[in-house]
Amino acid sequence: MTRGYWVPSASVSSQVPKPEDVVRAIGPESGELLARGERHHRVLAELAAYELIELRFGPDFEGVDPHSHAAHVDSFYVLAGEVEFLIGDEVVRAGPGSFVAAPAGIRHGFRVVGDAELRMLNIHAPNAGFIRRLRAE
Repeated sequence: MTRGYWVPSASVSSQVPKPEDVVRAIGPESGELLARGERHHRVLAELAAYELIELRFGPDFEGVDPHSHAAHVDSFYVLAGEVEFLIGDEVVRAGPGSFVAAPAGIRHGFRVVGDAELRMLNIHAPNAGFIRRLRAE
């Protein structure tokens, strides 16, 4: 897919969008890569309303400790591999095609299950600066 931009027509919106609110279309090999040891995460969108990143973890990844966010939803869509989420007090095992969302204020975390690489889409809405923090590491 060729990199392109979509801007709403005047009939949809009478306001010109800010540059950070323009939706970007990227192909399967596009996006900013953030090195993480032998693997990388891939930035897919970084807008005011949300940020979207493809996360990749090996089977040796120890997981993300339970935590919560005061002002944003933390959502995950599993692309490959198996993962075990803790959402509140509930443990949810998820495989490819599964979607899990932790609303603001709800304690959550996850860990890789099995011997395969875990790939997930992670959406923070609204944008909480997660991608910015990953870049700084």
